[in-house]
Amino acid sequence: MGRRESAGSEFRLQADPRPAKAGTPNRRLIVNADDFGRSRLINEAVIRAHREGILTTASLMVNEPDATEAIALAKENPQLGVGLHLTLLCGRSALPPEKIPGLVNARGEFSDNPVGVGFRYFARRGLREQLRAEIHAQFARFRASGLPLDHLNGHLHLHLHPTVFGLLCEDAAQLDLRHVRLTRDDFRLNAKIGRGRWLYRMSHAALFTMLVARSREAFRRLNLRAPERVFGLLQDSHVDEEYVLKLLPRLPPGDSELYSHPSLDKFRPEFDALVSPQVKARVAELGIRLIRYQDL
Repeated sequence: MGRRESAGSEFRLQADPRPAKAGTPNRRLIVNADDFGRSRLINEAVIRAHREGILTTASLMVNEPDATEAIALAKENPQLGVGLHLTLLCGRSALPPEKIPGLVNARGEFSDNPVGVGFRYFARRGLREQLRAEIHAQFARFRASGLPLDHLNGHLHLHLHPTVFGLLCEDAAQLDLRHVRLTRDDFRLNAKIGRGRWLYRMSHAALFTMLVARSREAFRRLNLRAPERVFGLLQDSHVDEEYVLKLLPRLPPGDSELYSHPSLDKFRPEFDALVSPQVKARVAELGIRLIRYQDL
């Protein structure tokens, strides 16, 4: 399980890549926070969930207003693995609008319509080079932060969009791409422990099962590393304490990721779950070892 560090009355569970003891299930878990840098309340939630709870990694939105603060906080907490949360919708661009006029408006904002964005990026081949340029610009911003790149994923998982994923694969060596989220939740397990919103859960399970199947060969060819299972997709920002406590004893052997969107305002229950004493005790009791992508 994760090692405990004491500082007065505070302790935190650190990422621990050590092998499991003989006779215990070999279960390792990445616990990630998406949207790092989007707001100060998200930044505070991420750092507290790492220092006081079970969070091991966070995905940085490099173009958002509070990314600079997030980078500074990450440097103060070097055990936190920080990755790039590639943003190609519902956010701001790294490049100025005149460089990517097909992607953003005059204020440098991507569309907030996921369905429309997905269709345009697929159907309009003329946008490929604009997308490539923006992807490289976001990687360059991350490198300029001085943080080591723990992983890559996409805002609303757009990194698995066929056009975007194709560009990432073409430039994987140039981008030094090694660890990427392979987003597919376990629908059968989620049906047992999740509640409500069946249409959302079934549709997203079907969509991402297809996208993951399409991506696996490229993962093998490029030697991209990812945990086999990802939990959180079908919860859609409802990764609360009840869900996490139900999930932990059902984690299959091997490597998994649980991601959420902790904040101190809109998604407070997700933050509360990550710092819950009951959750931390359950992780310890079950011998689940907390890791980062770089530990895979």
